[in-house]
Amino acid sequence: MSEDETVVTEDGNVARVVVAGAGMAGVQTAICLRDQGFPGEIILLGAEPHQPYDRPPLSKAVLLGAADGSAFEVDFAGLRVDLRLGSRAEALRPAEREVITSDGPLPYDRLVIATGAEPVTLPGSAGLPGVHLLRTLDDANALRPVLAARHEVVVVGAGWIGAEFATAARESGCPVTVVEAADHPLAGVLPPEIAEPMRGWYEAAGARLLTGTAVAAVEPGSVVLSDGTRLTAGAVVVGIGAHPATGWLAGSGIALDEHHAVRADDRLRTSLPGIYAVGDCASFPSARYGERLLIHHWDNAVQGPRVAAANLLGGDEVYDPVPYFWSEQFGRFVQYAGHHTAADRMVLRGEPGGPAWSVCWLRDGALAALLAVGRPRDLAQGRKLIERGALLDETAVRDAAVPLKNAVREAA
Repeated sequence: MSEDETVVTEDGNVARVVVAGAGMAGVQTAICLRDQGFPGEIILLGAEPHQPYDRPPLSKAVLLGAADGSAFEVDFAGLRVDLRLGSRAEALRPAEREVITSDGPLPYDRLVIATGAEPVTLPGSAGLPGVHLLRTLDDANALRPVLAARHEVVVVGAGWIGAEFATAARESGCPVTVVEAADHPLAGVLPPEIAEPMRGWYEAAGARLLTGTAVAAVEPGSVVLSDGTRLTAGAVVVGIGAHPATGWLAGSGIALDEHHAVRADDRLRTSLPGIYAVGDCASFPSARYGERLLIHHWDNAVQGPRVAAANLLGGDEVYDPVPYFWSEQFGRFVQYAGHHTAADRMVLRGEPGGPAWSVCWLRDGALAALLAVGRPRDLAQGRKLIERGALLDETAVRDAAVPLKNAVREAA
């Protein structure tokens, strides 16, 4: 680490660390800095007025009214973290070492970018009454009356968020139609032969799933599809993905990738000295998978801050996790670990569409990724095997009665 990247200023005073973003990644960064012994000033910027909260419950307990919120149980005052709610990062001036916030300029000695991601909106739908997103606590609270009134709902997008909202809407008794432009649910995430059996989950739950059809327009009380079909809609929920919230970095000199995520290195350092990036807004190179990863999931926002904090404090730790996420939809617990893009073999454990099954992706005989539906033991064992780079015997993997840990084979 160069002299200008130490955490002690020339006059001997401990530096100020500003963390831009008070979601999981930002909060965990502040906690990790304290846990790892940083004694200086920490300022945590939260764009929303709410106490920092966890996002996964928004599409579950909060949406269904089983909880009023999901605030983190963190004693910010006790941690000596200066939490500034309603203070949005609007620009970065690295030459002056300043973040321009909605409250004015804020000097920093070290900066951690943790501004997360923003939902992609449906063209032409922004600001229309009855059109909703599901990303923030305010979004979830706005949707609770929709479910309570049992409005007829059209969900745009059959990805993770779309499926989770459709699940909650059906549990609330709402008529639900899900529209997906691709020809199968979870397109872009899972291959068709794996995702196609999930189509039956919608039907069994009483939800209508339309695939291969895009939305042409949203009108008051209806959604018009590209084939001319008009769907009645008391409410429209858009779940067509998210993009890194990095627009505020324009002109700063921070390098972004093709997805407009902060282009971090394998230590989570950005292209500018003294600035790190964690969570949904940052991509990083993975030696494990041989490509740059952009992971919009909770586990990445938990793991990355520990490495970023350690390196900010003078460490030299590499960040190369096994990606992990889960989803609860239509009465099923779906878990995924790893990254299957570069895999050369796919092995089924059980029958897709059944009550419990898994899919293992192998690369050169080693487990690269695993999807588990109702088989949490497969996931727990598989995640460890991916971390080890363990070679597996295909025949043993295919037998769903054989524990994955017992399918390990020696190298030839």
